[in-house]
Amino acid sequence: MPECEPAMNFLGVIPARGGSKGISRKNLVEICGYPLIHWSIRAAQESNLLSDFLISTEDPEIAELARGYGAKVLDRPGELASDSATTLQVLQDLLGRVNCDALVLLQPTSPVRHNRLIDDCIRAFEAEPIDSLATGSWQHCYEWGKFNNLPRQALEGWFYDDGNIYIHKKDHILRGQWVGERRKTLEIEKIYNFEIDDPIDLMVVENLLATVTAGDSFTS
Repeated sequence: MPECEPAMNFLGVIPARGGSKGISRKNLVEICGYPLIHWSIRAAQESNLLSDFLISTEDPEIAELARGYGAKVLDRPGELASDSATTLQVLQDLLGRVNCDALVLLQPTSPVRHNRLIDDCIRAFEAEPIDSLATGSWQHCYEWGKFNNLPRQALEGWFYDDGNIYIHKKDHILRGQWVGERRKTLEIEKIYNFEIDDPIDLMVVENLLATVTAGDSFTS
C-alpha cells in the first residue's frame, strides 16, 4: 500500500564536517565496509516520506564521496565547521539557502537505523501539533549519592535524546531556538540509541550495525 504524502515538506539534513576530536576524520572512517557517512545517506535514500535530503559539509573529500553515493551537497562556510560551531548555527545557515517546512536531522554518528525509522518519526511528528521531536530512551540513573539507595524502579527517570533523529519545524530554528515549545519524545529500541564519539563507541556500534544489516529480528 503506497505511503500517504506528508502534509509538510520534510528535508533530511546530514551534517558532516571534516574535523573531529575523538576520532580523526570520523565521517570517513570505515565501518562494516563503508565510510561512516554512507549509513546515514543510505537511510535517507530508503525513506519514502522525505521530500529530499542533503549533506552539509565544508570538506571536499566528504562532498565528493557523498555525491558519489547520489547525495546532494550544500557547501558549509568554514566558520561553521569549527569545534565551537553548533548544529543550530549549521541549520540556520541551511535554512537561509534552502526552502522547507521542517528539518529531519540525521547525524552520521548514529548509523544504526532500521529502514522505517525515519518515516516512523515523520508520521509521529505529523500525528500531533508539535514543533520538535527527538528519538531516545528513558533513563533511570542519577548521580551517585543523590538518592538514598532507591531501587531503579522507584526513580522517576528522564528522557535522553540519543542523537539518532531530530525533527524541527523551521520557525524556531530561524529564531535561534534549538527546541520548539511543543515537544515530543519518541522512545526507540536500545540498539538504535548508540552514537559514536570515541574509538570504543566505534567498536560497539560496528557490531550493532553488523547485527542489523545481517537481517536480525531488530529490523522487523
